[in-house]
Amino acid sequence: MAPLGAAKVGLFAAAGASGMAYAGYFGGGTTGSLVDTVDKFAFSDDSRTTLGTGLSSARQYVGGMANSGTAGYFGGGYTGSNSSTVDKFAFSDDSRTTLGTGLSSARWTTVGMANSGTAGYFGGGYAATYVDTVDKFAFSNDSRTTLGTGLSTASNNGAGMANSGTAGYIACGYTGSGVDTVDKFAFSDDSRTTLGTGLSSSRWSTSGMANSGTAGYFGGGTTGSLVDTVDKFAFSDDSRTTLGTGLSSASRSGAGMANSGTAGYIALGDTGSTVDTVDKFAFSDDSRTTLGTGLSSARESGAGMANSGTL
Repeated sequence: MAPLGAAKVGLFAAAGASGMAYAGYFGGGTTGSLVDTVDKFAFSDDSRTTLGTGLSSARQYVGGMANSGTAGYFGGGYTGSNSSTVDKFAFSDDSRTTLGTGLSSARWTTVGMANSGTAGYFGGGYAATYVDTVDKFAFSNDSRTTLGTGLSTASNNGAGMANSGTAGYIACGYTGSGVDTVDKFAFSDDSRTTLGTGLSSSRWSTSGMANSGTAGYFGGGTTGSLVDTVDKFAFSDDSRTTLGTGLSSASRSGAGMANSGTAGYIALGDTGSTVDTVDKFAFSDDSRTTLGTGLSSARESGAGMANSGTL
């Protein structure tokens, strides 16, 4: 049976039975100066507000993941030095707390993905060197463990997305050069396999988002030159196609999040200069529009996460 998120329609795509409004969040990054900003996009009409309480410190190269329906997390990053901080935002009121236990090492360009209702993961990044570490946070009590099996290669500047309830995917990014590697972690036992078909090109600084139960997407990045490519992985068999319509501009260091069952969003980041552009992809046909209201400031190297209800 497909997760509930894959079948949401009408009112349920905008608000849950509790009245909680569903929304996506883009947090942190740099405008040329580091920011603690968290922008919130209401899925009902794509309107943007900016939270009164941002990240606990201004930082870039942060990772994002969410326990949809409950809380979202921004982890790691760079504040002028590497950070192990994990900030948690309660979706009920957008209040922020900071976990007593952060990442297992201070690092930046880690990436997030989550098995909603169970646990979230931050994988890879750069400490004093590239790391293959994957930290797991149990949503029941926010306790952290570190997987015995990390990424297939130590890397940073990757991207994550997940088929909640089944498996999470991390595009490894940069290992000293760009790679097309996509690692898959089975949520049943956290075992790792590597997809036979990776990205359509070796690249880093891409963004991830997913329509849980159906397909996941990795968009943008750089091969040495910026790309507008959006690769789509069908969760039924992990086959890859590349969308005929990519991003509205070739870009890197953006961020992704999704209203599972309805649409995914990619904030472009850097197109040669920082931009506030947010592209939206309708999951029904993968068509792309660009939001009339983008981020509250032109910036790159932030992260995205979303509350799209029960997955």
